[in-house]
Amino acid sequence: MLRVSKGVDAIVHLGGFALEGPWDMILRTNIVGCYNTFEAARLNGIKRMLFATSNHATGFYRRDQKIDHRVYPKPDSRYGLSKVFGEQLGSLYADKYGMQVFCMRIGNVNPEPLDTRRLSIWISPRDFAQLVEIGIEHPDICFEIVYGISANQRSWYDNSNAARLGYRPQDDAEAYAAAVLAKEKPGADPRAETFQGGSFVLAEIGGDPSRPAVPKTRKKRR
Repeated sequence: MLRVSKGVDAIVHLGGFALEGPWDMILRTNIVGCYNTFEAARLNGIKRMLFATSNHATGFYRRDQKIDHRVYPKPDSRYGLSKVFGEQLGSLYADKYGMQVFCMRIGNVNPEPLDTRRLSIWISPRDFAQLVEIGIEHPDICFEIVYGISANQRSWYDNSNAARLGYRPQDDAEAYAAAVLAKEKPGADPRAETFQGGSFVLAEIGGDPSRPAVPKTRKKRR
């Protein structure tokens, strides 16, 4: 990281393991890797850091709650926990070393939302590009947390902090709602439907967040 970040003006840190996974993988990639990136930036005198945090840093808030950037973190997974670490690392480097840190709690970047949950957290590629541009070029960044979402009618987030910095999303997931709802299949775990993190609240170490957790059955003693 010292080598690849030498001589740059800003780092857009999008790297990481983006699923729930074994602790060793999360630790090496999302925690140690994140620290190495921030520390290399400090040693190379880079002042601007954009960090891709995640909606999973707050995934254990209920869907009937609207939250903003000031809420206490409630990670839904070890993956989400690693994103909380990155946010707090950014806070440390901003306060201690004067780094300008822009944390984007990304929902889901896709050309269109893929399911009902993503109608609330989707961000279009062009809206994401606008958010990144603000993070790189806005002159008054110190330490900021914003939500990486489009102007979705079903949003669970008060994104006024991003609006304060000039973010004006052009897209809304509602344009895709009819098609998404028509193909959505019932039967999701009620816990996944209750919390903003969806199936991540069920996934275990090495699990697949796209599949509900299956409880283990005990063998009967003979």
